[in-house]
Amino acid sequence: MEGYDQLTESHSATVDGDNQPADLGSETTRLGTNASLEALQGEEQRRVLDTVSQVRKCGLEGVLALPQLVVCGDQSAGKSSVLEALTEIPFPRNDELCTRFATEITMRNSEKTSLAIKIIPDSQRPTAEKDSLKSFSEKISDFKELPIIIDKAMEVMGISNPSTVSKAFTRDVLNIEIEGPEKPQLSLVDVPGIIQNETKGVTRADVKLVTEITDRYISQPRTICLAVVTATNDIANQGILTKVNDVDPKGDRTLGIITKPDCLSAGSGNEKAYINLARNGNIFLKLGWHVIKNRSFEEGNISFPDRNISEKLFFETSNFKMLPKENVGIDELRQRLCILLFGHIKQELPKLFSDLNDALQEAKSQISTLGQSRSDSQECKDYLMRLSVEFQKVCVAAVGGHYEGSHFSFGSKDRFSLTSVAAIRRLRAMVQKMNVGFAEAIRKHGHTHYVENFNTHGKNDQDDDDYDDNAVAESNEDQEAEEVDDASRASTDTDLSSPLMFDVPQKLSRAAAITWVRKAIVRNRGRELLGNFNPLIISELFWEQSRNWAEMATNYVEDVASVCHRFLEDLLNKTCSKDVHARLWSSHIEDALKTRHDAALRELNLILEDLKGYPINYNHYYTDTLWKRRRDRERKSLSTSLQNATTHTKLPDCQSKHTSASIDIDRALNGYAPNPNMETYSCEEALDGVLAIYKVNQKTFIANVTTQVVERHIVRGLEEIFSPIFVSRLSDADCEAIAAEPATTQRQRAFLEDRIAKLEDGHKVLRRIMRSAT
Repeated sequence: MEGYDQLTESHSATVDGDNQPADLGSETTRLGTNASLEALQGEEQRRVLDTVSQVRKCGLEGVLALPQLVVCGDQSAGKSSVLEALTEIPFPRNDELCTRFATEITMRNSEKTSLAIKIIPDSQRPTAEKDSLKSFSEKISDFKELPIIIDKAMEVMGISNPSTVSKAFTRDVLNIEIEGPEKPQLSLVDVPGIIQNETKGVTRADVKLVTEITDRYISQPRTICLAVVTATNDIANQGILTKVNDVDPKGDRTLGIITKPDCLSAGSGNEKAYINLARNGNIFLKLGWHVIKNRSFEEGNISFPDRNISEKLFFETSNFKMLPKENVGIDELRQRLCILLFGHIKQELPKLFSDLNDALQEAKSQISTLGQSRSDSQECKDYLMRLSVEFQKVCVAAVGGHYEGSHFSFGSKDRFSLTSVAAIRRLRAMVQKMNVGFAEAIRKHGHTHYVENFNTHGKNDQDDDDYDDNAVAESNEDQEAEEVDDASRASTDTDLSSPLMFDVPQKLSRAAAITWVRKAIVRNRGRELLGNFNPLIISELFWEQSRNWAEMATNYVEDVASVCHRFLEDLLNKTCSKDVHARLWSSHIEDALKTRHDAALRELNLILEDLKGYPINYNHYYTDTLWKRRRDRERKSLSTSLQNATTHTKLPDCQSKHTSASIDIDRALNGYAPNPNMETYSCEEALDGVLAIYKVNQKTFIANVTTQVVERHIVRGLEEIFSPIFVSRLSDADCEAIAAEPATTQRQRAFLEDRIAKLEDGHKVLRRIMRSAT
C-alpha cells in the first residue's frame, strides 16, 4: 500500500510538526493564481462553465443535478491523491485515518481571493445539530491554515482522533470553496472509499453508510464519475467498477483512472493486464481509461512541480510508455477532463433547462395549494374575506341555476347522478330533479291502496292527468315493465332513497274497496240513519291511505340535505387548504348545516302533524272530484239501464240486417234507480270522499314539503352560511383559530418560496445562455 494515499485520504491532521502539509513552495502555499487549476478549463469553455457556476450559486444543488466531477473508488485506491494532483490543494495527512466524509471543492471565479470552508449537514440530523453545523464557517488565505480548519470541522461533525472518535463516518459534507479572479468554475468531489468488509472500528453500519454516500453522488445523471482503481489490487476485486456500471451501464459519463502503476513489477502479468485495461481492452468505457502515478511515500514532501516531473519520467521509461501520451499523466488528465466536462455540460444544458422548468412549475403548484400566506390575524382575516367572497359567489350561482364558469363544467358524456361531483355542483338542477323524483314517488307509491278500475272512464279523465288512480296499476300489473321504464332514472338517481323501499300499493278490486270502507263504517258507526255514514271515517281512511308520506318525505329531506352538505364540502375542498377546510367546517359550517337541517325537520314535523288532524279543505277541486265520480257512476248506471231497456226488432220485408230499437221507459227508470242497498251506496260515497281528499292533500303535501321544508330551510340561503358579513364579525383570535397556518405549513411555505426564488434565478441564467446559443 502506498503510504501517501493512506495519508491524503484522511482530510484530517493535527498541527504538530509530523502532520504539517508539504512545503509546496510559494507558488502554491499562498492562494494566488494556480496554473493547474486554470488548466481545468480553457477560454473556449469559460462561458458555459460560468453558467453552471451561476446556477450553482443560486443554491440549486439540492434541487437539480448539476455537472460535477466525482472522484470515487475503493478504500486506499488513491482517490485523494488524484483530487490533490488535479487541484493542487495540499490536503493535510494522517497515517491512521481514511476519508470519513465527502469533500466538495467548488472553484468559483470572483474578484476576491479567498478559501472558505463550510459544512453541509446531513438532512437527517436534528434541527439543533443542523443549525450548529451550518453556523460553522471559516476563511483562510494560506494553505498552511488548512489542517487546523479541517480539524475544527471534524470536531463539529463529531469526528476526531482515533482514540476519541464517536462515529467512523458521517453524511455531512465538507465544502471547500476557492474564489479568485483567475480560478476556474468547477466542482470536484472526493467521497469515502468503498469498504468491502467490517474491520476493527468499522461496523456493518459504517460499510452501508459509505456505500450510500458514494451511490448518492455517482447516481446523479450529470456527474462525471472518475472511477479510481489501484494497480496494486486485482481488477476483479475493485467494487467501484460494479457500482459505476449500475448507474452508468453504457459508460457515457465514466472515466477510469488507474493509480500506482509504479508498484507493478516490470514485465509481470499484472503489469500487462493493467496496460491492456488502459487500452480499453478488458473493461470497455466510452470515455476510456487514464493512468497517473501517485507520489510515493518517499516523495510525500516534494512540491507539485517536482511530483509532475517524477510522473513524466516514469511514463517515459516504464512499459507504460507504449500507451498514447494523452492517456497518461496528470497534465493530460486535466486537459482530458476539460474537454469531457465541456462536452458533457453542452449536452446536458437543454435537459437541465427543461428539468429546471419542471421543478419550477412543480414548486409553484405546491405553493399554490397552500393558498395565501396566513401568518398573522390581519392576513388570516384577509384570506377568509377573499375566500368567503368566492364561496358566496359560487353558492349564489349554484342555487340560482347559473352555471357559467369552470366550477360548473360538465362533460357531455358525464352522468348526471349523485355519484358525480360535477352534477352535485349544479345544485339547483340536482334539487329540481330530486323534487320531481319526490313528487313522482308520492304519486306512484305514496298511497296504501290502489282501487282497481274505480273510474268509469279511467285514464280518459283528462282533468285527472296529474294523478290517475289507475297509474299505479303499472306497478302491480306489470312490475317488470315499470322497472325497465325507470332504468334511465335509476342510472341517475342511484343515491336517492328508492320508493321501492316502501310497500307497493295494495291492489283492491271494486268489491274489495267497498269492503275496506264498509269495515270502517261499521267500526265508526254512531247514531246516523241507515244509508248515511259518520263523516269522520274520511279522516281515518285518509290517514291509512297516506301513511307512507311521513317516511318518504323524511328520506327526501335527508337526501337533499346530504346533497347540499356534499356541495359545500366540495366547494371548500376546491377553494381552500385542507387545514382551513377542517377548522372552518368544524367550527362553523357543520353547526350551520345542522341548524338548517333541524329547522327543516321541525317544519316537516309541523306539516305531518297537520295531516294527523281531520282534513280541512276549501278547494273546489275536492267537490269537483266528488261530482265527477258521482257523474261517472250515474253515467255507467244510465248506460247499463238503457242497454237493458232497449229492444231491437227486425224490420218486416227488409232484406238487410237493420233493426228497429225501442226503449221501455219504465224499465229504464227502474234500472237507473239508486242502489237499493243503502249501505253499499254509503260505502261508495265514502270511498269517493277518501280518494278525492287524498288527491287534494297530495298536491298540497308535495308543494309544502318542496317549498316550506326543502327550499326554505335546506337550499335557500346557503350562500349566507359563510359570507363576508360573517367574516367581518369574527374577532382576530377567531380568524387566527380558523385560518392560521400550522407551523409545518409555514416551514413548507418558506422552503418553497426559497426554492422558487432559486429556481427563478437559475431560470434567468440558463435562459440567457440558451438564447445566446441560438
